[in-house]
Amino acid sequence: MRKLLLTLLVMCSLGWGQEKAADDNAPALTIYNQNFFVARERLPMELKPGVNHVDFAGVAAHLEPDSVILRDPSGRALQVLEQNYRNDPISQELLLSFYEGKTIDFLVQRGDKQETVKGRIVRSGYIPSSTYANGYPQPGYGQPIIEVDGVLRFGLPGQPLFPSLAGDSILKPTLSWLLATNDPGKFDAEISYISGGMNWQADYNLVVTDKSNSKTDVLDLVGWVTMRNQSGKTFENARIKLLAGDVNKIQEGDFVNRVYAAKAAAISADEAMAPVVREKSFDEFHLYTLERPTTLHDQETKQVEFVRATGIHALRLYVYDGAKVGQYGYYSQEQIRQDQNYGTLSNPKVWVMEEFKNAEVNHLGIPLPKGKLRFYRRDTDGHLEFTGENVIDHTPKDETIRVYTGNSFDITGERKRTNFHVDSRNNWMEESFEIRVRNHKKEAVNVRVVEHMYRCVNWKLIEQSSDSHKMDAQTAEFPVSIAPDGEAVVTYTVHYSW
Repeated sequence: MRKLLLTLLVMCSLGWGQEKAADDNAPALTIYNQNFFVARERLPMELKPGVNHVDFAGVAAHLEPDSVILRDPSGRALQVLEQNYRNDPISQELLLSFYEGKTIDFLVQRGDKQETVKGRIVRSGYIPSSTYANGYPQPGYGQPIIEVDGVLRFGLPGQPLFPSLAGDSILKPTLSWLLATNDPGKFDAEISYISGGMNWQADYNLVVTDKSNSKTDVLDLVGWVTMRNQSGKTFENARIKLLAGDVNKIQEGDFVNRVYAAKAAAISADEAMAPVVREKSFDEFHLYTLERPTTLHDQETKQVEFVRATGIHALRLYVYDGAKVGQYGYYSQEQIRQDQNYGTLSNPKVWVMEEFKNAEVNHLGIPLPKGKLRFYRRDTDGHLEFTGENVIDHTPKDETIRVYTGNSFDITGERKRTNFHVDSRNNWMEESFEIRVRNHKKEAVNVRVVEHMYRCVNWKLIEQSSDSHKMDAQTAEFPVSIAPDGEAVVTYTVHYSW
């Protein structure tokens, strides 16, 4: 059965929707799985007639200033005369940069006594965020150089002692505006913006149950959402939505690319049965909404379970793709056709794959965001053992998922060419192969032998030891059944013409 932690949601613009009035002043986040997010926050204002200067300290450190939208939700007209964004909060390095070329005092600990020495700041070591945005700084650039008693030294001689801060110094990234309005008074403004530094991903743990057999597996699935906040800001009691899909986002330089313990309230037994996450189609994407507000701290990784399903029927596949061609650097059909030894090396590994339908009849049938699938199987002593992992892309309901989980230990393959003939004058070629697959298990297995007709697009099998299926324009598959401790042999001859 499937225990859905997903329910439908009615919402509107920018993925925020109609919220409860009691939550209107809480921050709201829509996190995209492309390392950026949209934030909406409330900012109390009191505007007077004329021009007003307003500061908003504590915005995300990787905010995109040109994405900022400032408005009054009640409809009050606001004229933004000027907007400024500063992301140079006071730090020791920044203060040192203010005094480059000047002499300040340093507090030095000598034994159990403290004394001050004077040092001239030759280089502060301060690296502004704009430098990071254009790439990594040069080695050594971040080290300060201080001159003490006529001697240069890397690093600080002690704790620097600075004069008082300048009036325009900031302690957090800050937005400031010059605003004008024809309707002065108090109100709660709404600020929305896009910022980098926040990401989310889905992870799925699948356990192969005791109901499985040698041909099919029965799986139990638990899906987790993992959110990572490296935005430089903590969002208290935020309403969070997660958008799954491939949204076109222009990445300028490396700035956004570089950027990457919940506060829980007591809940009643009835509330505990409510969904943790709800899901809905939104435009060409899917939105997943956390049902309860949560605090997302800066530099925090938070996980929430969003789906749980049992009794998923999966097919365990063994695939032997024996042609070892990865070492060839050819890029044209002509080069492949002219090299008589192309594709004659054998790969002995047999792939193990899991295949299941994301359908309601298979106890699933929900949109699955892209993420990592980890497979576990219970040993005879009851312990879960890890058996492989892979990733899936965004998968709509009713689609089939097939993932490679590793290579079989007890099933091996061998592939060799038995005949090769070329008639260049009449533009044709024939090639014959023998494929052997050996099963060292105690039970019978089914293996799909995959062969690629890589010499030419015009081909046909003129001899084959067993029936095959044409998978695409240049691939054929030979299904074989192999008894315990047995061997299956597939032979075929392919005729190419050009």
